[in-house]
Amino acid sequence: MQEIKLLYLYPDIMELYGDFGNIQVLKYRCEQRNIKLIIDEYSIGDDSPDFRSYDIVFAGGGADNEQSILSDDLMRHKEGIKEAVQSGTFFLLICGAYQLFGKYYKGVEGNIIPGLEVFDYYTEAQPDRRKRCIGNIVTKATLDGEDTEVIGFENHGGQTFNVDTPFGKVITGNGNKFEDKEEGFFQKNVIATYLHGPLLSKNPKVADYIIKYCLERKISEEKNSGKIELKKLDDTFEEKCRKQLLDKFVK
Repeated sequence: MQEIKLLYLYPDIMELYGDFGNIQVLKYRCEQRNIKLIIDEYSIGDDSPDFRSYDIVFAGGGADNEQSILSDDLMRHKEGIKEAVQSGTFFLLICGAYQLFGKYYKGVEGNIIPGLEVFDYYTEAQPDRRKRCIGNIVTKATLDGEDTEVIGFENHGGQTFNVDTPFGKVITGNGNKFEDKEEGFFQKNVIATYLHGPLLSKNPKVADYIIKYCLERKISEEKNSGKIELKKLDDTFEEKCRKQLLDKFVK
């Protein structure tokens, strides 16, 4: 049986809008293909993990308070996380976690929460707490050379700047900033996004991209090269739901 190892960061602190559902979706879609998803958790006070030993690292969303609570602990792992990203471990980062992997997050009061500086983007909150990018959002992403419409829900006051490789082009909604044309950050082994909901329940192609990437990476490490075709699942129900949402959100 094939195995994929996943590390869930700060499940007791960073879990807004059902972000744990992303792990449940990955687990289900792996099990349907006879792939075992091993899930470990890490939070403040636990033994330091070896990030490079994992196929996937997942971190969900959190408000300013939660980000400030875990920031010092996260910074202890700065080099280990950078090495894991560079070595090819897949990172799925939602909202607050997305922000923390940049240079910094500037809060409403002007306070600076240092980022891991894995990537060059940075985030600054709006002084008016009532002014937020909030609502349903649809973007167009390109995964494995194929365009797909990605559906989610955004709710963030922070505005993210200096993103050179966005996850998707905004069809409807805001994105990284108010009325932006781009959403999230993307590289082959990183999806960082503001889309809650959870993301993967509405977007099975995104989940399968992650699974396929992890399996191909394991094969390539063993045989120097490797491409796979995932067993197709019956996503009829999911696609009907997606069509209803797209018809409703995209006028």
